[in-house]
Amino acid sequence: MTIARADRMHDYGHPLDNFTAIARFWSQYLSHKHGADFELGPDDVGFMMILLKTARDCHKPKPDNLVDIIGYADCVQMVREAQARESFPLSDP
Repeated sequence: MTIARADRMHDYGHPLDNFTAIARFWSQYLSHKHGADFELGPDDVGFMMILLKTARDCHKPKPDNLVDIIGYADCVQMVREAQARESFPLSDP
């Protein structure tokens, strides 16, 4: 997973930043299109991408879909870890 994380971070940045930006775009789109007043979070993006890959795999199973699902689950974990660090920053000695 380390190689995948490094490649992903190089291409898109940390999932917290990238998924937060995507969540804002999706929230604005859905609010405008459907008049819904809610805000998606970065973890929602990861779970929705897992659902997208699941739907694709239900139609046509491919090993790549499962690899991507694992990758998105790892991104959700990275988001949660980063949020936990921001909520409880380490104190300096």
